[in-house]
Amino acid sequence: MAPRSHAPRTAGWVLSLYPRAAEGGGCFVSSYRPQRSYVARGAARDPERAAQEGGRRARAALRRYCAANRLNRLGTLTYAGEGCHDPLQTREHIQDFFRTLRTDLGGKPLAYVWVPEWHKTGHGLHVHFAVGRYVSRSVINGAWGRGFVHIKLLGHVPVGAGALGEARQAAGYLAKYVSKTFTDPTARVLGLHRYGLAQGFQPEKVTLRGRSPEDVIGQASDLFGMQPATVWSSVDAERWTGPPAIWAQWAS
Repeated sequence: MAPRSHAPRTAGWVLSLYPRAAEGGGCFVSSYRPQRSYVARGAARDPERAAQEGGRRARAALRRYCAANRLNRLGTLTYAGEGCHDPLQTREHIQDFFRTLRTDLGGKPLAYVWVPEWHKTGHGLHVHFAVGRYVSRSVINGAWGRGFVHIKLLGHVPVGAGALGEARQAAGYLAKYVSKTFTDPTARVLGLHRYGLAQGFQPEKVTLRGRSPEDVIGQASDLFGMQPATVWSSVDAERWTGPPAIWAQWAS
């Protein structure tokens, strides 16, 4: 394998924009290209910070996926009896559930995301999930068949937020469960993904480059035809140790 080039690159701001999710984040990239060395899993110099950063990336990916696919209906699958305490078996059950659900809904591709969570009462695992279309409780019951189900369309969002705002709210709920796996060692099963999703629905990324945060945010706003509803900058963050960064979210 040929060695990586470490030639100087053009300095400036780079924004990764996800149009379907109506959000983007980026940072200032210097002309210096640092040499990176491999770090084995679990060998980070600052494990706490590495966990925080891993949690941030997972929450962001989950939020973008939910928003891009308008996954605004949140459900929970619970086991009957003594529950299920085997993470591998739970994943087999959830895969079977979504295969059956997709078939019962006509067989067309179905966007979804799911997150497992351990019961506080020792009942084992249950599964939270989100979809982006109406599905009757009877259909969900038939596809699950292992206990109890709950499904609801999320509300209490600002007027005009629509399905995008509801999907972001659903992502917020699911992100809390994912975050536990980064802060609570007992909530994570090594070797297994923290959450699952339907493949083929990942939001497309568009890379924008500019001389300033205002430049790249302005380019993105031109694409949406409106100014962002929310803007965050590392300038306003205390104890920020990374490169200058920005993040913005649009209403639609």
